[in-house]
Amino acid sequence: MYDINKIKMIISDVDGVWTEGSIYKGHSSTSNIELKKFSVSDGAAVALIREAGMKLALISGRKSSATEARASELKIEDVYNGTLNKIPPYEALKEKYKLSDDEIAYVGDDIIDIPVMERVAVPIATQNASPPCKDSAVHITKKSGGDGAFREAVEWILIKQDRLDIVINNLKQKVQNQ
Repeated sequence: MYDINKIKMIISDVDGVWTEGSIYKGHSSTSNIELKKFSVSDGAAVALIREAGMKLALISGRKSSATEARASELKIEDVYNGTLNKIPPYEALKEKYKLSDDEIAYVGDDIIDIPVMERVAVPIATQNASPPCKDSAVHITKKSGGDGAFREAVEWILIKQDRLDIVINNLKQKVQNQ
């Protein structure tokens, strides 16, 4: 059994969690173009995480300039892009922030996420996740990736910690004071 109140960091996959998993490719005479659709709702979850005093990291199995651009826009510092074996970056993040497995939650959707999900205290799968990924989760979101699933996972953690209302009220105060 896990203690959700110990969670200090949320790590997430990108494709299939922050996006629905589609990749749009194009080509011009000067460059290749890659597009992904990201949910604004998931971006807002970053503010919730920061206000809650938690750390956030992304570990994506696929190298993507669209992922890099979205992470940069949201000022997410810890981004591992193009990493099929997610254990080395997971271990690096634990060491960097002096955290243990029982202080980390992970949101994933597919088989390459399972090794990390088996280590963290709170593994979460999206509604569109593969069956083996769902089997590794302690919580499955109602929403699918790209449709606010990441935000739902963050809010679920904060609700279980009995902190969501406090975090939202603090964010509202900050907005009103700007």
